[in-house]
Amino acid sequence: MARTYKALALLLTYPNRDLQTFAPEALAVIEAEGLLGKALVQALRKLVAEITGDDIYDLQERYTELFDRTRSLSLNLYEHVHGESRDRGEAMVALLGLYRAQGLDLAANELPDFLPVFLEFLSTLPEPQAASLLGEASHVLEAMGERLKTRGSAYRAVFGALGRLADTRADPGVLAALLSEPEENPNDLEALDKAWAETAVTFGPSDSDCPKASALVEAMNIEPPRASRRAGAAA
Repeated sequence: MARTYKALALLLTYPNRDLQTFAPEALAVIEAEGLLGKALVQALRKLVAEITGDDIYDLQERYTELFDRTRSLSLNLYEHVHGESRDRGEAMVALLGLYRAQGLDLAANELPDFLPVFLEFLSTLPEPQAASLLGEASHVLEAMGERLKTRGSAYRAVFGALGRLADTRADPGVLAALLSEPEENPNDLEALDKAWAETAVTFGPSDSDCPKASALVEAMNIEPPRASRRAGAAA
């Protein structure tokens, strides 16, 4: 099992005082485990320096604009396929059942398709199995990383790390088509609300490209050890 997944999940959560305290510990876990190359570790070090050194309110504002108000950067994976449709709710119920079957209990306010939650789940699995499941979302994650790179965001490092950990790379044609889609203005809240209500985001040729609960179940050929969710440090 790779603790790197849980450490990356921590770095991708909403910035608060606790995150500023524990971010260096998450980086230490990543360095000690040695699954990522020096360049990626250095990029993550820059993100940790930003998290620990910047004003907390500036951090929170940037995070919200990136991940909450930019649809193509949503951290809720099923929004990229189902939008806010009923299908997304059914998929999340199935995914939640899978988490619980493996001993991962979520808080009442946590969504099972939230990427940090998904990464924490992967941290409870044997590393090859986790890499395989992560690879099912590779085109979504790589596209998000490219969009963050264009914005000059230090969070790009997390998605670079996920691309390194996944056992499958995004299809170049799918990735190019995805990145050709126009971006919304995150400050036009009325337009964003309308877009969320009317359409789902399409990040590939079919729904199967997102890690659905059914795909996760089928891919779990090796029963992982049961794990309890712990708050706080990634260590």
